[in-house]
Amino acid sequence: MAAASEKSHLGMLSPMRRLATPQDLEAVFSIYMHEKVVPFLGYDPMPLDQFRPIYRELVESRSFYIYEAEGRVAGFYRATRYPGRVSHVACFGTLAVDPSFHGKGIAHAMVNDGIARLVAEGVKRIELYVESDNTPGLRFYEKLGFEREGTLRKFYKRAGETDYIDDHLLALLIN
Repeated sequence: MAAASEKSHLGMLSPMRRLATPQDLEAVFSIYMHEKVVPFLGYDPMPLDQFRPIYRELVESRSFYIYEAEGRVAGFYRATRYPGRVSHVACFGTLAVDPSFHGKGIAHAMVNDGIARLVAEGVKRIELYVESDNTPGLRFYEKLGFEREGTLRKFYKRAGETDYIDDHLLALLIN
């Protein structure tokens, strides 16, 4: 598990990691559907009742992690490993931080903790996808050592928008 303290030596928050539970539904929904978050996750805005089965799948995957800080859900992500010959590869997804925690080190702690856990499990490659219009996200991951490997052109379209969005595949190779 992540460190138990609320503050690191840099004065930033140090969140606690745990698997998501059904009781986290409303907190995750609130972050997921926030106007600053929802454009960069896989679903358009929806009511809670429509989100329930999506959330149930996340919880049942046993690969969806919650990060808590200051006694509440501060962020989350999913890390899944591929099977067979590519079992050394994991994919980060559904990664978001509550906007009230932006700039407090939650995303950095969350991703670094996830990387460390996956490396300890034998992962040699970690992939993720970032929307072409998510400039802060691209900069963040590139600072952590992820490199762009390709672009999925016109990969999806957000509700209410006329243009399709490109997704960039980024990967981090572990020695």
